[in-house]
Amino acid sequence: MTQLKDKKSLSVSVTDNREACLDPSFLPPKKVWLAVYVRIHHEQRISERLTACGIENFVALQQQHRQWSDRLKLVNRVVLPMIVFVCVTSLQRRQVLQMPSVISYIVACGEHCPAVIPSEQMEKFKFMLDYSPEAVNLINIPLERGKKVRIIKGPLAGMIGVVITVKSEKRVGVCLDGLGYACVKISSGYLEALV
Repeated sequence: MTQLKDKKSLSVSVTDNREACLDPSFLPPKKVWLAVYVRIHHEQRISERLTACGIENFVALQQQHRQWSDRLKLVNRVVLPMIVFVCVTSLQRRQVLQMPSVISYIVACGEHCPAVIPSEQMEKFKFMLDYSPEAVNLINIPLERGKKVRIIKGPLAGMIGVVITVKSEKRVGVCLDGLGYACVKISSGYLEALV
């Protein structure tokens, strides 16, 4: 920090930008969820590196049975290819981008700053991945708004979503801002309409 005096002998403080970037008191300590693009098939490696650096992260994985000619095997499937979610502070954002195989943050259309995903939506998405007996798929086409429903039966009971029709199949979608809808196939008998 340097002190300058203008023509009227007033003292003016000027902060060097490098000092502001290094001093955590200038930045909000709040962590936010962001989505990061990574190289294809590097999601789990990046997650391991982030964990080693102490950065909270999440890769959307779901276990599925795969049939080969000689065996049936339970494998982890990446639900959102090339995407790793990170919960970071302003200081950690740059650290994530400096890792090998990280491409960029996902930004909202027409904006230049990373799209922030609300914590509540991340928790719902994690819950859906953990407790859904069916495969969770991401649909990135624009969807029309439908009826709001609550799931009343099964492991996803209590979740609220929007009924959508894709290729004439009933599905419940939980909205993730900036990413589209995370959808799971569910019987219409498991749903209750909300007013």
